[in-house]
Amino acid sequence: MTVDVLTHDEETASATTEAPAVATDEATVTESASPSASEGSPEPAEEEAPKPKRGRPKGAATASTAKKTRTVELTLTVTGTADGEWQAELKNGSKWVAKGLEIPAAAVSRAAKELHSDLSGPIDEVINQAREAQAAKVAALEAELEKAKQALAELDA
Repeated sequence: MTVDVLTHDEETASATTEAPAVATDEATVTESASPSASEGSPEPAEEEAPKPKRGRPKGAATASTAKKTRTVELTLTVTGTADGEWQAELKNGSKWVAKGLEIPAAAVSRAAKELHSDLSGPIDEVINQAREAQAAKVAALEAELEKAKQALAELDA
């Protein structure tokens, strides 16, 4: 025995798909549970108001209660060269705020460490490679300077 409310169409469908004795029991119980059947009203059960759907209603009539946060789109681009020269550009939406600002490599390294460790590792590798390249360049220039000094000393003697 169930206490579900069935419409006339559902009673007919259950009568055709199930054994007639079971469908008759359900129909009898359903009719006795229906308020219109207890009053003796000739209206069928399908005249009842539809059940409200579960969940949030969809559509423009329901406004979101979530707090909308204003986001600002700032794009900071930091570029570096193999020689260790770094530049920064800042964009607010589609408008340029600053372009081609020269910044020291040490400032880039400090900023990367402040932002996140995943950023500082690769940036420090690039800075270290540039440092090694510059050190090699200084060594080569010092060797060339020493040769030039020796050549000058031979000319003076």
